Amino acid sequence: SSLSSLLPIPLHPPDRNPNYRCNTSLLIDYCSSDGIRNYIIIDVGKTFREQVLRWFTFHKIPRVDSIVLTHEHADAILGLDDIRAIQPHSPTNDIDPTAIYLTRHSMDSIATKFPYLVQKKLREGQEVRRVAQLDWKIIEEHYDKPFVASGLKFFPLPVMHGEDYLCLGYLFGEKCKVAYISDVSRFPSNTEYVISKNGAGQLDLLILDCLYKKGSFNVHLCLPQALEAIKRICPKRALLIGMTHEFDHHKDNEFLMEWSEREGIHVQLARDGLRVPIDL
Repeated sequence: SSLSSLLPIPLHPPDRNPNYRCNTSLLIDYCSSDGIRNYIIIDVGKTFREQVLRWFTFHKIPRVDSIVLTHEHADAILGLDDIRAIQPHSPTNDIDPTAIYLTRHSMDSIATKFPYLVQKKLREGQEVRRVAQLDWKIIEEHYDKPFVASGLKFFPLPVMHGEDYLCLGYLFGEKCKVAYISDVSRFPSNTEYVISKNGAGQLDLLILDCLYKKGSFNVHLCLPQALEAIKRICPKRALLIGMTHEFDHHKDNEFLMEWSEREGIHVQLARDGLRVPIDL
């Protein structure tokens, strides 16, 4: 049998099918107090080009002003080459580079995968080739070392992505507090404290990793652990991301609606292209 005969036939095109999922990413459309509008994206994974073609056009996103990376795995960085598609065209790369915020570990890893994006000067005799222009900015893996990207302050949230790997989530927003944590298997106590209602203060929105519907997994939260974490952290609202395709958006959101009513915390599955109005 052919591969195509084994795959389910989608009922709707991807833009109308909430079960069609690309790599996790968050685009922040931020308007600062001085009225300047900036677009900040967290992670640019393997499906970044498709996400641009599908959702940037749908939401009329004109550009990206800053990039923030959680870690250096393929699902967070392999779209870096395609950043040039959303930058002004210049055959000689004579454009302002896009700021990109990442840890030293991620920087070292990316330098081996995309040396031409990191290289600052051409070698003697080397031809100019059009590539994404990036301004690499190293950040620290500590909550008390915030940084500002395009006017918005971010607090790094170190979490375990497997017991041998430190990944970052981010806390941002002054009027409303949002935490984005896409790849986590365990919260260090200090990190959980700063995003918990019983700790440093209640989140308005928690966007949280959730891989499988049942059981557990060594490098990600699954639904049982994600819901337990949400009960401990107690945000006003939570959105789950990073689901495998065993999740059905509508059916599982019905289950989550019942859970939400019982526990008093609104939780739903996110979907590609979802827009969440919030006052940062």
